[in-house]
Amino acid sequence: MGDAAHKSFRRPDQVVRLPKLTARLVELGEFTLGYEVTEPGWRWSEHVRPSVGGDWCQVRHAGVILSGRLGIRMADGTELEYGPEDVIDISPGHDGFTVGEEPCVSLTWAGNRPFFASFLMGSRSRVLATLLFTDLVDSTVLAARLGDVTWRELLSRHFVGARAELERHGGREVKTTGDGMLATFDGPGQALRCAAAIRRTANRDSLKIRAGVHVGEVEVVDEDIRGVAVHEAQRIMAAAGPGEILVSDMTRALAGASGLAFQDRGTHVLKGLEGERRLAAFVVEPERTPS
Repeated sequence: MGDAAHKSFRRPDQVVRLPKLTARLVELGEFTLGYEVTEPGWRWSEHVRPSVGGDWCQVRHAGVILSGRLGIRMADGTELEYGPEDVIDISPGHDGFTVGEEPCVSLTWAGNRPFFASFLMGSRSRVLATLLFTDLVDSTVLAARLGDVTWRELLSRHFVGARAELERHGGREVKTTGDGMLATFDGPGQALRCAAAIRRTANRDSLKIRAGVHVGEVEVVDEDIRGVAVHEAQRIMAAAGPGEILVSDMTRALAGASGLAFQDRGTHVLKGLEGERRLAAFVVEPERTPS
């Protein structure tokens, strides 16, 4: 007999209130569902961007409009408008706004966790987090060979694929780092599986990534994170070879309990950090071909 779960937006797990926006959030299994109301006059670039930074909203939103109308302006200038019963899937790189004099009410099931995480944690706090750094290998050489236009299109496609995997594995994008990104996760298993998935999507475009995963305490400041653990995670990534996912000893110990496999890579001296660190490579079983 299967299990059934029941929750109500009348008794949400969390409530987030921002200028002209109220969201009631419910955690249900792997999903964070949101009942969101944006008032007339609400616009992401005016009411949210001052708190999170960036030129565009970099979160994917999927859901359905229940009432009112929502406008979207993509980074390329494309403008879209949605109304009641429209099912939406809005990719990163957009501005959103309420259309008309009626509040827009929507039910969303993708984008809530990464978008509202920083507001739920507060503007500044210390938390234990799993950090994932990724970087494209030989990107400068590849950009010179392909030319600016082709390279930008390829890099944009890489980020779209990486963000889709972050959403799928419960990650929160902190920022991009040129041709890579920094993200946080609740646990190392999610981060490692996400890194492996990003590697697969990159391989399909003949790109290679290196990645580093580390567990440590960080300071959350608005949308950014700071601390020695951030530098250590970045140095671990820098020590990885093409296509390799390196992890710290702490990450290996915590993730090993989940049955994930690793290969020892010995001790390393990481630039700017005292002492030696033992690192290991995450081993992913080859994907099985459906029979």
